[in-house]
Amino acid sequence: MVDRSQIKEHMEVVGSDGGHIGTVDHLDGDRIKLAKKDRGSGGHHHYLPLGLVEEIDEAGVRMSFKSELAEQFWEAK
Repeated sequence: MVDRSQIKEHMEVVGSDGGHIGTVDHLDGDRIKLAKKDRGSGGHHHYLPLGLVEEIDEAGVRMSFKSELAEQFWEAK
């Protein structure tokens, strides 16, 4: 389990392959809400479960799946 207090607004979210997934807007319960103005978001907020976070460091949030699979893990409001 990750320390959710380490996740900050504007951190980059990347896949296990290092590919860009999005940018943290804020935490919403047990999910990361991604910024809707980020490239690839289509102008919509997307949510990722905290349970899929692999690692958090000064560079950002690394997820446990490849960036190309991100849409499969997006959750609705």
